[in-house]
Amino acid sequence: MTRATTRKAGTAEASGDDQAAVPRRLLSHATKLFAKKGFDRTSVQEIVEAAGVTKGAMYHYFGSKDDLLYEIYARVLRAQTEQLEKVASSEAPLRERLRSAGSDVVVSTIDNLDDNTIFMQSMHQLGVEKQKAVRAERRKYHERFRTLIEEGQESGEFRADKPADVIVDFFFGSVHHLGSWYRRGGALSARQIGDHFADLLLAALRPE
Repeated sequence: MTRATTRKAGTAEASGDDQAAVPRRLLSHATKLFAKKGFDRTSVQEIVEAAGVTKGAMYHYFGSKDDLLYEIYARVLRAQTEQLEKVASSEAPLRERLRSAGSDVVVSTIDNLDDNTIFMQSMHQLGVEKQKAVRAERRKYHERFRTLIEEGQESGEFRADKPADVIVDFFFGSVHHLGSWYRRGGALSARQIGDHFADLLLAALRPE
């Protein structure tokens, strides 16, 4: 079967189903399989069987297994970017905006912890172009976050003796490390952890 024929088959199948549900189901089962077996040891056939669709349906939405791995993380990053922009562009005081942004990214990371952890472990197995695309989108997010810190440094509200990019890297290094220690059902909720992270960031930025 050619790729063109496969895509037509996928389109026909999707028309009889909730088209939004098919990619969600594929991503959900791909995430579980990648977590259990590893990205490189999981086959496309295993993914479509677990999701209950044909390869044609998968290839209608995702051109390859790489595309699934990319989208597992990209959809989380898109949601985080949208939320950050909403908070950063609001009329709230600067400290409140930065606190919300810092707490929100921790909460969304915890809410999507499996997706983030799997991607971080397997990103090196993506093609070069997809790796570049992910890094570019993540860099945009970090740069937008950094503008909040720079705004406070310029106004004197935040200490200016530490470079803003170093502060951002330090903060997100802690966020990306969540997958190594956070366990659901612990004493603190995701929001409580997010608020603690944000408070620590603001405390570190307090002028001496």
